[in-house]
Amino acid sequence: MRVGLTGGIGAGKSAVAAILAGLGAYVIDTDAIAREVLAPNSDGLMEIARVWPQTVRNGILDRTMLAEIVFSDPSARQRLNELLHPHIARIAMEREALAQTGQLIVHVVPLLFETGYHRFMDKSILVVAPLERRIARVVERDKLDESRVRARMAAQIEPEKARRQADFIIENEGNLEDLRERVRAVYGSLAQKDHSSGEGGPPRAPTAI
Repeated sequence: MRVGLTGGIGAGKSAVAAILAGLGAYVIDTDAIAREVLAPNSDGLMEIARVWPQTVRNGILDRTMLAEIVFSDPSARQRLNELLHPHIARIAMEREALAQTGQLIVHVVPLLFETGYHRFMDKSILVVAPLERRIARVVERDKLDESRVRARMAAQIEPEKARRQADFIIENEGNLEDLRERVRAVYGSLAQKDHSSGEGGPPRAPTAI
């Protein structure tokens, strides 16, 4: 089974992905793939240089400058996604060949719904957390000021809209052990579905855990 894992910046996607990997899932991190796609001398970097030449200096991407451009301009953000998504999706699908037979495959995709990546998945998991906690995490982790964090959050899908599209919702509002328990519950449910036949019938409401 192929599962898409997403969530807003600072929600805890990486923590959930690590727990899923510990439970036996094969995790594909599209953020890591994006860094590969934009490595020096890569096709992806050359495409970025053609569109935003000021962001590439001595063959190296200035990620901070590119972020400033795309998080302040929706059209630039869409253009970036159009450039990178085909490369990322191709490599991610190639990585699936490394998974073992029957292993749950989890794609960690920050823009799962925004880019349409979810259409390639069998199920989706959304990680959500209280807004102020998310902001505090990102300020500490990325050393950004709060206004920039809020700008990046505003560029992502609205949490309520994402909730309506997700099959599973993991509430990351407690401690790490609380999160582990919720992830284990989702993993167990997915493993059960993977071994059962198609369910049919009308779409169901997402499962909040």
